[in-house]
Amino acid sequence: MPPTKSGIADYSAVLVDHLKALADVEVFHAKPDSFNPADYDALLYQIGNNPHHEFVYEMALEFPGTVVMHESNLHHLMAGLTIKRNDWDSYVLECEHDGGPAALAFAQRVRKLEVGPDYDGVPMLRRILEHSKAAIVHSKAVQTDLRNAGFSGPIARIPHGAWLPDSDRMNFRHKLGLDETTPLIGIFGFLKPYKRIAESLRAFRRLVRLRDDAKMILVGEAHADFPLAELIRSLGLQENVRMLGFTPLEDFAGYISAVDVVLNLRFPTVGESSGTLLRSLGLGQPVLVSDVGSFAEFPDSICLKVPVDSREEDTIFEYLNLLVSRPQLAREIGERARDWVARECNWELAAERYVDFLRSVRDGSEWAQPEEAPPSQELSPETVELLARPLLHHVEPEYILGWSSESRDYADTHITRLIKTLDITPEGGPEDRILEMGAYLQVTAALKTKLGYGEVRGCYYGVAGHTDSKSATSDKGEVFTCDVDLFDAEKDRFPYPDEHFTTVLCGELIEHLPSDPMFMMSEVNRILKPGGHFVVTTPNIGSLRAIKAILEGYHPGFFPAYIRPSKPGEEVEARHNREYTPREIHRLLSDAGFDVTLLETGPFRDEPQPGHGWVKNLLERYQLSGELRGDGIYAVGRKSGSIKVRYPAWLYEGGD
Repeated sequence: MPPTKSGIADYSAVLVDHLKALADVEVFHAKPDSFNPADYDALLYQIGNNPHHEFVYEMALEFPGTVVMHESNLHHLMAGLTIKRNDWDSYVLECEHDGGPAALAFAQRVRKLEVGPDYDGVPMLRRILEHSKAAIVHSKAVQTDLRNAGFSGPIARIPHGAWLPDSDRMNFRHKLGLDETTPLIGIFGFLKPYKRIAESLRAFRRLVRLRDDAKMILVGEAHADFPLAELIRSLGLQENVRMLGFTPLEDFAGYISAVDVVLNLRFPTVGESSGTLLRSLGLGQPVLVSDVGSFAEFPDSICLKVPVDSREEDTIFEYLNLLVSRPQLAREIGERARDWVARECNWELAAERYVDFLRSVRDGSEWAQPEEAPPSQELSPETVELLARPLLHHVEPEYILGWSSESRDYADTHITRLIKTLDITPEGGPEDRILEMGAYLQVTAALKTKLGYGEVRGCYYGVAGHTDSKSATSDKGEVFTCDVDLFDAEKDRFPYPDEHFTTVLCGELIEHLPSDPMFMMSEVNRILKPGGHFVVTTPNIGSLRAIKAILEGYHPGFFPAYIRPSKPGEEVEARHNREYTPREIHRLLSDAGFDVTLLETGPFRDEPQPGHGWVKNLLERYQLSGELRGDGIYAVGRKSGSIKVRYPAWLYEGGD
């Protein structure tokens, strides 16, 4: 019970308050000197995996009752009862009792200090389950774990209670020195590594590249073995991330209300519940959870689920960027969350189910598990579409090179850029159309075979009204055919209806345009569906390479040379007329009616790179940003409306 710094303590205190309205309740904070179980109809034990629960565990063995299993692993608790009391023999015996010969071998390795006393498949559940009449859990995941551990007694699944406090969002933002427009991300609770904090910080760093005003707060007690401050420094996030430490409960909830997105990730997990998660949902906040264990059971419409595989960091970034750039979507998810927990996880309902179940255990009668109600309202179609769209993916280089037999040298040199281009292009479905501008058929086939688009079309510079049917054969004999429409992207109306395509891909084209790039941008906007994506790749005139070149007296452009015709009068491909900085690409997309959902830089060609260390040092010395200094710009915009500025002043002489 409070003032213990424990989520289970907070849970127990609130639960007791509501149980007292339905039953006579006596609370024990420590093991009593004398105890008569016959004085009670039910004995209830709150069990968690930490030393706070040592006396509870011992009482539960001596006086069997109903155990509330807040997680399905008690290894740390048992280590506290044995190893920390210098009772290694009991630890080894408990491991053997729990898991047989394999667990015994593990315990002996722990005793030799070869490994630590961690989960490792020895959950230490068997002893307490053998001494329990019944169990209460918060999730199907823990219920399954108890059955798999051999427990055959009654189990009730009662959702963790949710707090529904009134928030004081702006007051706590004011305490942080932030206004309403600053994107603020929060991680709350004991700051342990398994809460995916390192992965979250790396994803947040990518968000900062898009929104340099974005902030993050870490609210909770730091873990002694997790050098969090050092990690923040190594990522260059000192100006964007603040550690607030342990805070009183009222401030804890206040800071949750202040953020725009809550990260409540954890892996590995042993089915533990999260009071912080329920507080966040009860405050109507959009929350990211790991798609594992009990967290995977929450309705998809009240939280966003992050895989714990190679896509984790990408997914965290994508969701953060989506919620920050679409505040209405974030509010919608938060409202659904608050509505659902108010109905399914309110403390009055939890207390009623506790008493009903304990009565059935006392009477030996069967208890019917109530069915969980779905959220009362579904998400809007736009939100469903945004959340259903797959995130980042990866196409192997061998696949791309297999379609490049006629231009293998070019593909070899540019393979990093081509892979990156496909990585950032959203996946499609059978009903989706994609247009590749400047199609060379190097990645075009992958748009259909790997990204799943139902219709793939190309376009290229030429006389308007003509269409070429292009065909390519892979080194495995696969044939791909694509219609390529010809026109001038700066002068001719694109030969497609309004809102025709789901995605438009514009790779290494915009830098070639000599006169009116916003004409192309306006046409791309016109032919894209609302919420459709525009993928742009182009060289970075603000790269370390470009800075180095100009300081050494050379042209900073990636391809500034004029192209000499091999024959008199022969037309040649357009040279680079204007290369862009990442900030300009951001402005270009924004002026054209797009929300920028991704803006990164990276390698452009697979070629040896000269040393740029002195250029980085120069930027640091003059306190200039070293971010977004890669050779190539990779950007994705999501259509949010019509074009805003036809002739922006930063791009056109005499513009608006």
